[in-house]
Amino acid sequence: MSRAFVKEADIEAIVLPDRPISPHRNLVTEAGLMAIETALGRFEAAHRAATDKGDMHAAAAALREIRYWRARRANAEVVRPAYDKREASFGKTVTLRRNDGREQTFRIVGEDEADPSRGTVSHVSPLARAVLGSGPGDIIQIVGGPVKILDVH
Repeated sequence: MSRAFVKEADIEAIVLPDRPISPHRNLVTEAGLMAIETALGRFEAAHRAATDKGDMHAAAAALREIRYWRARRANAEVVRPAYDKREASFGKTVTLRRNDGREQTFRIVGEDEADPSRGTVSHVSPLARAVLGSGPGDIIQIVGGPVKILDVH
């Protein structure tokens, strides 16, 4: 059957439940906002392609992602890192030393940007919440014991 005779409603008959949206403020870095825009564009293109092919399942999955990324874009709050290096805050990179001597460096970013394997943690993660407002030389408690903040930049 020609694509011209397939109703758009047939393709969108499959409706997937929305992805959960975090109850926290959607703080993002400038790069995080660009990543949201990129994801939205990618899923809009995927939806068009799936619709053109008549792939109802792929179209529904892409539409679910579009709803999620539109919501995240709508409530995104771009936060630029403060210049003050005396305390950890959103967008800053923090280096700390654990009791066993290991050092850990991470950047505090938005929830959708966070990827601990790449050295970024969400501002609502326990680690980020523990260091926020603290600065070099401070000893703070995290899961696993006390740590010393070595640097904030």
